[in-house]
Amino acid sequence: MTLFVTGSRGRVGSALIDLLHGHGLRVRAGSADPTGLTPPAGVATVRCDLGDPGTFPAALDGVDSVFLYADPRHADAFAAEARAAGVRHIVLLSSSSVLSPDAEANPIAASHLAVERALAAASADGSFDVTYLQPGAFATNALQWAPAIRAAGVVDLPYPQAVGDPIHEADVAAVVYTALTDDRLRGSSYVLTGPETLTFAEQLTIIGRAAGRRIGIGTVTPEEWKASVAPYVPAEFADALLDHWSACAAGPVPLTRTVEELTGRPARTFARWAADHAGAFRG
Repeated sequence: MTLFVTGSRGRVGSALIDLLHGHGLRVRAGSADPTGLTPPAGVATVRCDLGDPGTFPAALDGVDSVFLYADPRHADAFAAEARAAGVRHIVLLSSSSVLSPDAEANPIAASHLAVERALAAASADGSFDVTYLQPGAFATNALQWAPAIRAAGVVDLPYPQAVGDPIHEADVAAVVYTALTDDRLRGSSYVLTGPETLTFAEQLTIIGRAAGRRIGIGTVTPEEWKASVAPYVPAEFADALLDHWSACAAGPVPLTRTVEELTGRPARTFARWAADHAGAFRG
């Protein structure tokens, strides 16, 4: 059995490869540029650019199961090639944003929803199973604050009291591993969260404690924040984030115990994540 991991340069993908390989499973690591990959010895690498359908046949040849990032550009083509290659199971890293009533109007949610629908349509005849993993906020989103923290020790936020449910990437990888290796989980959807709800301000306090430095917060208007990220965040995505944070500042985020239920161990706290990544915030 060959397990194929897309996006192997990503934090979840690389952690998943280590888990699969460590348990003696045959893994193939895919990336748009595999030349820079450094997987464990014995793990084969292959070019798989989710923006280039021409790379799909070789990447999927002889593959039984796939871990797939939600890239909507050629989701239909990927699903069709997976079906043609005889893939039996795809685990999709989607987003809990697809569960929102306005998911189709939200560019972030819509991109994940498009991939879910492409896989659902291609697998409707039972040719392969799809397991949908729908995490909320990734703890690694906090790394976007690292440059400002290293440079000035101050992070400008439009909604410091926005509440999130940050999940450690290692927990996401552990759930993916379980989904790929336990047939009982095939064909279901799972909402993933971290073990606690925290405001952005609380997350920064925890990061400061882990990094051994004081971190200040500058409150800016939504318009000022949008202008500051304009060089690298498309306007429609910035607006979607601002709307989400505004809503999350109004109340708590519901938590799940899915990580513990599927892996048998409690989800890692944000303090654990901050300790694991403290070096990124020092400088």
